Amino acid sequence: MQTRIVQTDGLRQQILEAGEGSLVLLIHGFPELGISWRAQVQALAEAGYHAVAPDMRGYGGTDKPQRVEDYSILNLVGDMVDLVRALGAETCIVVGHDWGAPVAWHCALMRPDVFTAVAGLSVPFQPRRPNGPPTAAMSALARRAGLGELYMVQFQDPDHHTIFEADVAGGLRKGFYSYDGSTPSDRQSTGFIAPGENFLSEAPEDATLPPWMSEAHHAEYVAAFTAGGFRGPMDWYRNIDRNWALTAFLQGKQIRQPSMFMVGERDPVRHYAGQHEAGLKDWLTDLRNQTVLPGAGHWLQQERPDEVNAALLEFLRSL
Repeated sequence: MQTRIVQTDGLRQQILEAGEGSLVLLIHGFPELGISWRAQVQALAEAGYHAVAPDMRGYGGTDKPQRVEDYSILNLVGDMVDLVRALGAETCIVVGHDWGAPVAWHCALMRPDVFTAVAGLSVPFQPRRPNGPPTAAMSALARRAGLGELYMVQFQDPDHHTIFEADVAGGLRKGFYSYDGSTPSDRQSTGFIAPGENFLSEAPEDATLPPWMSEAHHAEYVAAFTAGGFRGPMDWYRNIDRNWALTAFLQGKQIRQPSMFMVGERDPVRHYAGQHEAGLKDWLTDLRNQTVLPGAGHWLQQERPDEVNAALLEFLRSL
């Protein structure tokens, strides 16, 4: 396993990679890094694949453009197309977790010639809704249910990343704890924030690192986000409405490549995205595996690496 910099057309990307064979891209989410896929990189490499986990745009050792609009879904998909080419491949299988899952789904939607199969962890495919920008709908849903505000709407504030930067170690610890499968239900986040509170103020002050995260692994995250900040990662959220405007051409489009989806039974994301799990077969026409991992939370590939590896390898063997 090695870490290196790859220069693509538009970006210097840091990647973690191992193995030779068919290319498998592993796309991380928020607030993570390519190192979140270490167990999968190793397992896939041992099984005969070229496994590559990049630090995504705005994260870790990869470039961090300054403009908010440089973090649109078109940029994120384009980065992966460029990376495939820079790695000397013409096609690949793409796997995404958390925010990486929508990127992976859109890679498959936009460039089926490049991305020949797709797997999503934690966040199901969500078809573009025709009735206006998403953040307004998110706010309306939360108000009707009396649930406060969804954190993704709060993240639209151009300065909201500073709450994480004020205490990087503490903010990361609270985030991982609040979405972990080992955290008691009454201490997990629901994703909905009470008036006057924010994502971190609602998390328990005595939050601990999840069982799967060592102090040394936590320190890797702290070092990366201390150096790079949270503005770029949060700019992904600030493009949610822009992404809706940019993807009208995808309205009603299905993913026809082989696909799989896996989610933790206790993943808080299911409070606000779980409604899309039931209809996945309508949008993923070759859905080969849809799994709910009992007792698991949000950080699937790190919480339950053996089960995730087994599912991914079974999916890859089916192609």
